[in-house]
Amino acid sequence: MQTRRLGNSDLMITPVGCGSWAIGGSGWAYAWGSQHDEDSIAAIRRSLELGVNWIDTAAIYGLGHSEEVVAQALDGWKEQKPYVFTKCGLIWNAQGPLSRRLSAASVRRECEDSLRRLRSNVIDLYQVHWPPAIDSELEEGWAVLAALKREGKVRWIGVSNFEVSQMKRAQAIADITSLQPPYSLLRRESEAEILPYCTQRRIGVIVYAPMASGLLTGSMTAKRAANLPADDWRKRSPEFNEPKLSRTLALVERLRAVGRRLGRTPGEVAIAWTLRNPEVTGAIVGVRTVKQAEGVMCAAELRLSVEDVVEIEGTLRL
Repeated sequence: MQTRRLGNSDLMITPVGCGSWAIGGSGWAYAWGSQHDEDSIAAIRRSLELGVNWIDTAAIYGLGHSEEVVAQALDGWKEQKPYVFTKCGLIWNAQGPLSRRLSAASVRRECEDSLRRLRSNVIDLYQVHWPPAIDSELEEGWAVLAALKREGKVRWIGVSNFEVSQMKRAQAIADITSLQPPYSLLRRESEAEILPYCTQRRIGVIVYAPMASGLLTGSMTAKRAANLPADDWRKRSPEFNEPKLSRTLALVERLRAVGRRLGRTPGEVAIAWTLRNPEVTGAIVGVRTVKQAEGVMCAAELRLSVEDVVEIEGTLRL
């Protein structure tokens, strides 16, 4: 695959990266249902074989388990090692729900825990997962990320789910290498202000959920959505229930039609739609099996024409 420079860093990343939210498995608030580690490891390795050169994970995915699985997948990997990106700022414990914290002590503890789980001496890109619930911790935590970079524990630092005002506050302390916002045919709110701001400030953009958490893959149906397991967070999402679901599935049929003409899957077309935007550096593509990896990881090679985009978007009113 071709590569693109990520923001102000020296990281040259492929347009698609391997996302590892779902491979965290079950047993936490935002799980995707049960998942076998053997399938996860095989999916990651197949993604790398297809040319992907970065993996995105987070401490919270599976309450640390996703990072451990990523380390297992890379254990014994003979080819060039991919970049590994992870995140801090979502805390869990046995007594209560997840919390958004970014205190100095918390960030340092999370970094050390992630390094241990990833079996690594350095994190290629360390990101704040969400803005903290205690607003003043934004500056406190970001200053610690900058210090971790100076100390060599992380190579580059970025943010996720930040608004422009929050990025400006962080930049007053240290440069932001990248932003990770949600972006897909169903979520385009970042186009108005966030993406242009990142372009102006040389902040790389790696979007998440380009296939809308599975809705745009072509494999989601009304029946499947209704029968999602109880421990899959999507079962509770309005996007996976009526009245939104039927309108989204109609959009998927347009993706399917374009994909059929181009010899591609609906998921690949959905990913390619995000990558057509020059303000997007890369897209995180989550996979749970080898078959899924083979069905979407080559989306970076797909170029949509103006006519394709018009057909896909139609009168998009979702």
